[in-house]
Amino acid sequence: MQKRKLNYLYKQKTMRALEFKSKIRENRILIPRRMQTELAFECDKNVRVVVFVEDSEIYDEKAYRQMTKTQFLKGYAESDAIYDL
Repeated sequence: MQKRKLNYLYKQKTMRALEFKSKIRENRILIPRRMQTELAFECDKNVRVVVFVEDSEIYDEKAYRQMTKTQFLKGYAESDAIYDL
């Protein structure tokens, strides 16, 4: 089993990170020109995308608390009542 795990780790590809600020327009992420040369490949490459969105002042504290409470309670089942005090 240990050998199988080592083979899996050996086959994983390494990735490098490129960071830039951009905007999403029409559901597309605009890539700055200075980054386009970094992303110009001879063939198709797989990428892993993580998007960090700046907080908006639209969401106030009260609305945030209500939303988190609602989402939390969606996962509550009657069988969970045994944990209640």
